[in-house]
Amino acid sequence: MLKALIILTLAVGSLSLLLWLGAEQRPATQRARRVPAVSGRIVGSINAPLAMAAFRNRDGGGRGAAAPRAEAAPDSAAGGGTAGGQADAKVEMTDAEWRDRLTPMQYQVTRCSATEAPFTGKYWNHHEKGTYVCVACGQELFASDTKFDSGSGWPSYFQPASKGAVSEHEDNAHGMVRVEVRCSRCEAHLGHVFPDGPRPTGMRYCINSAALDFRPREQRD
Repeated sequence: MLKALIILTLAVGSLSLLLWLGAEQRPATQRARRVPAVSGRIVGSINAPLAMAAFRNRDGGGRGAAAPRAEAAPDSAAGGGTAGGQADAKVEMTDAEWRDRLTPMQYQVTRCSATEAPFTGKYWNHHEKGTYVCVACGQELFASDTKFDSGSGWPSYFQPASKGAVSEHEDNAHGMVRVEVRCSRCEAHLGHVFPDGPRPTGMRYCINSAALDFRPREQRD
């Protein structure tokens, strides 16, 4: 009886060893199927594919079903980056001209895609009524009525001043997948946009103060 038990134990052990060796010899692609893929992360622990789906093919209706749909800007502002709806010509300068025009911080942010430290910029806690414009070319970018406190330490807006005010570009830097926001007139780097903002658009345009200037709203009697 003891001899039979020993033989059975050895047989089971041999079978387990053969199965383990067979699993290890399978192609790596087959073994990887058992491990779920983990997508990249962006600021705020948002799933990167969700952020990209919200902005891919904006004019072609290619938004992801799970992404909130941004409301269109008013018709009076559509068509360009100016209040009158007229699209300004592109602004192009040499690197030397940009350096001469901008402060060192403004140059690093707008021309080199740097990011200022949170809670340090001029406009993160700014509440005056008016319009935020591109510091490099003066194009109107965001109205104060769309600004909200995101708690991030950067000025945040739920939509641009007009449909053509900003352009959006996929950004794969620093091991993340994000949507970069630039001034559509001079290609100045402004910040990034994320699909975790308030209603009505559900978007958060997270912008560097160094990329902005401010024009107060005219007082009316």
